[in-house]
Formats: sequence, structure tokens, C-alpha cells
Amino acid sequence: MSKVKVTLVRSTINRNAVHRKTVRALGLRRLQQSRVHELSPSVRGMINQVRYMLKVEETGE
Repeated sequence: MSKVKVTLVRSTINRNAVHRKTVRALGLRRLQQSRVHELSPSVRGMINQVRYMLKVEETGE
């Protein structure tokens, strides 16, 4: 499986509670914080749900 680097670029303030919990489930707490995840179907679904708040980059791993 490929890996993706997910970075939080927009704040979770005044967002839907489900979207805030999804961002937390991705391991992101602060703006500009990044995490690397294996690209599984569940992670892909979480990224699609809150894609307007994230920057997603494929890593070469």
C-alpha cells in the first residue's frame, strides 16, 4: 500500500462535530501538523470527508 502525508491547513473551529472528530481520528490536533498514514479504504474515506481542511501528498515510500 502507498502512504500519504496529511496536513491540517484549515481550523476546526465552527466546523461540524463529525468533521472535528474525523480530523482528530487522523491524528491531527493543530494547524500545519502532519501525519503519515497507510492509504487504506477507511483512511481514504476520512480524508475525503474533510478534504477541504487538509493538504494531502503522496510519499515515495
